[in-house]
Amino acid sequence: MTKRIFKNTILIIFAVIVLCGVFIIGVLYKYFNKELMDEMHQEIRFIAKGVELQGMDYLEAFDGMDTRITWVASDGEVVYDNQVDITTMDNHSDRKEIKDALISSSGKSTRYSSTLSEKRVYQAQRLSDGSVIRISYVQKTIFMLIFGMIQPILILIILALGLAGFLAYRLSKQIIEPLEQIDLDNPDESVVYEEMAPFVRKIINQNSQIAQTMDILKAQQDEFKLITENMQEGFIVVDRDSKILSHNTSALRIFNAEQNVENKKVLMINRTHEFQEMVNQALSGVHIERIIPIGERIYNIYINPVFADSGENKSVAGAVIIATDVTEREQREELRREFSANVSHELKTPLTSISGIAEIIKSGIVEAKDVPEFAEKIYDEAKRLITLVEDIIKLSQLDESGLNMAKEDVNLYGLCGEVVKQLTPVAELNNVSIELEGSTAFIYGVKPVIREMIFNLCDNGIKYNKDGGSVLVSVEDTAEETLLSVKDTGIGIPIDQQDRIFERFYRVDKSHSKEIGGTGLGLSIVKHGALIHGARIKVESVPNQGTSVTIAFKN
Repeated sequence: MTKRIFKNTILIIFAVIVLCGVFIIGVLYKYFNKELMDEMHQEIRFIAKGVELQGMDYLEAFDGMDTRITWVASDGEVVYDNQVDITTMDNHSDRKEIKDALISSSGKSTRYSSTLSEKRVYQAQRLSDGSVIRISYVQKTIFMLIFGMIQPILILIILALGLAGFLAYRLSKQIIEPLEQIDLDNPDESVVYEEMAPFVRKIINQNSQIAQTMDILKAQQDEFKLITENMQEGFIVVDRDSKILSHNTSALRIFNAEQNVENKKVLMINRTHEFQEMVNQALSGVHIERIIPIGERIYNIYINPVFADSGENKSVAGAVIIATDVTEREQREELRREFSANVSHELKTPLTSISGIAEIIKSGIVEAKDVPEFAEKIYDEAKRLITLVEDIIKLSQLDESGLNMAKEDVNLYGLCGEVVKQLTPVAELNNVSIELEGSTAFIYGVKPVIREMIFNLCDNGIKYNKDGGSVLVSVEDTAEETLLSVKDTGIGIPIDQQDRIFERFYRVDKSHSKEIGGTGLGLSIVKHGALIHGARIKVESVPNQGTSVTIAFKN
């Protein structure tokens, strides 16, 4: 502020000096110009009388003088000039001062020379014979006068500015010193001159208001931070230049960004063209919502523009970016699409077979002795269709309400015994033996789901076994887990397909599955049952030697 007061004081004094100088020079210039015109008027009267009396002899006395004298005939031809050769001069009848003198006995005019920065003043007087005597003086313009006086003017200005600078410095220090001594935290304890009392009172009031506002803002900031930091969604606020103003920890985790991203471009955390285009559209005032992959996850990105004004004159002040993890939803949607396509295909096969056989019977081309055989095929396909629908219903129930099913203490060993007993006749028909070993072990879970898991594992062990093979079901209770294992001596699973056997409708040996009537959903049901119980599944298999599937339930 000292510099400002000092500078303003200097500028004011400088302006006053310049204005005064211009005014004085203007007044003096006007005064001397009037004196010159009066002097020229008197001089031309004397010269005119001398020419009237003596003619050209009178004018010869003026040769080489500073005052220029020109005698012009009534027709405009130059008769005499004391400075210029008259043979080089053109007709002067069009000169203003000559024309005025011919009409009203006298005339005057002024002509400027911008190149020489000067003007020439002319006075003309008509003689009795109709000719005109003209005199002229060169007069410097006001700018040339100032230029000629530049040295004394600069000296005066420098002296005046020096004095003004000293006084301005003293004055500014005297004004600022009490202000500098004010304690802004405790202004009422400061000693100031009387004129500053209202200023001090304003500081006290503003300090109080600022303290209250800061308390409110801090509380709001803490509340906002508490909310955003506990959000799983990524949250970013950017300004109109796409610089990050605020963010939460989830946003840094989602975009795999560094900690210090404030005041940096939001494109620093994601440089993809798609994300850049979304931000640009939002900052142009358009709401954007799009699903994009980030790393190994899939996120739904919402970007909403923030408007500074309301009404018709809206301007975008920034944007809010929210990233929501939709990986599981998208995966479920993908599974649903695949499931729908597979269900349509799997249902179509037996229905087509049934429809075709029924059409043949309906046409009457089947002999009576062959009707039972065709009926058996219809029965087998219908049974296969019913099994498929039942498995689809079971899988659908696990998808929709598996987590909400009632859980209880289940005797895993006893439940395995029931399933083994149920499947023993089926195993004997396939020339496969099935046995149970282990001891009693209880787990907390959904009994129907666990039974279905055991049944599917044992059923697969029988179906995909060799002639004379075996299936061994074992239950083992450890300190941390309860293990359920189903081991067979069947056809086995190639190592490159072991990760896919739990996919819906996936079959390792499609031809064999068709012969035994498998739906391809049994292991998918096992997988979903394990997810509901938080259990893990381990598969060990060697082609043509057998397969072992172990489910570990946490105790």
